[in-house]
Amino acid sequence: DRKTADDALCRSNKDGAFMVRKSSGQDAQQPYTLVVFYKGRVYNIPIRFIPVTQQYALGREKRGEEYFSSVSHIIENHQKHPLVLIDSQSNTKDATKLCYPARP
Repeated sequence: DRKTADDALCRSNKDGAFMVRKSSGQDAQQPYTLVVFYKGRVYNIPIRFIPVTQQYALGREKRGEEYFSSVSHIIENHQKHPLVLIDSQSNTKDATKLCYPARP
């Protein structure tokens, strides 16, 4: 669950620590959440499933977004290329690669 994931990443205290958890809501369109630790914060990024194309995407729907054939491909891509992290409270942006898989 969300609290377990947040706690595990805070304990790791490593920028780029991450895990994938089942989403809190029972929504087939958002089956998972990518949880990332960066600069003392935990970011929860929805992983959306697009039934028409049978692909996955991150965050809210946006123009020009990247699509992935699996959740594993999302992880592999962002281990090489930085993931943009948006803090909705302060409206700031950061970016990190996914570096350290964490366990609950």
